[in-house]
Amino acid sequence: MKDSEPVIVQLYCRFEVAVEDLNAVLNHAAQGLRDAEIDWSNESNTLDEAVKEMKSDLAESVASLVDFDRVLGELPGLEVRRGRYWAEAGPPSERFQPGFGVPQ
Repeated sequence: MKDSEPVIVQLYCRFEVAVEDLNAVLNHAAQGLRDAEIDWSNESNTLDEAVKEMKSDLAESVASLVDFDRVLGELPGLEVRRGRYWAEAGPPSERFQPGFGVPQ
């Protein structure tokens, strides 16, 4: 490996969160959508429709609040290039259980 080549590492995360103030979470997610620099003329719905949809789906709202740059962006020598994250209501999914070794 050359010094100028980055080492690629996969980081898998799962968080369990308890939503104690549903309206606060939904409103914060909707505000994030409003503040996003989205060209709504290129989208299939309007900003108002997207906000209404966001506020009707708690899991989508929670997932929209994940910001990799806030989690890891302050670390020198590390660039978050992409990621996948999601939220699902209910108990942990059998598809993604921690503590069973490194995925192959």
